[in-house]
Amino acid sequence: MTRVDFYTHAPDKLDLARRLVGKAYRQGLRVMLYSQDPQLLADIDQQLWATPATSFLPHCLCDAPHAALTPVVLGMQADHLPHDDVLINLHATPPNLFSRFERVIEIVSLDAADQDAARERWRFYKQRGYALHTHDMRAQ
Repeated sequence: MTRVDFYTHAPDKLDLARRLVGKAYRQGLRVMLYSQDPQLLADIDQQLWATPATSFLPHCLCDAPHAALTPVVLGMQADHLPHDDVLINLHATPPNLFSRFERVIEIVSLDAADQDAARERWRFYKQRGYALHTHDMRAQ
């Protein structure tokens, strides 16, 4: 069954997503960053290229011809992905195909609206019996 991790009180949602992608990549896991917001995907794409300046995380859009060979993909659909290790959800609601992934990561910022949406996602997963785990980023 899919494990769901909530990273709460994140001061910078995209920076935390970038760091989690890097950690998963170093562990040999393949990651999908999911959002329905094209601008957010463009912003995280830029961060993956440039931060930190001495590093690079290989990534592409999920509909790119080489997505099957790329360990990190970004996109709005998880329908045709060749892997199912980690899904980082950057959208307000869970994607339809979240359960095909071994692990789902939900990042919750300090924004009140984002926290409200995260509470709804928590209830969604809990009602369906998923194992939920929290990581309070205030202590980090």
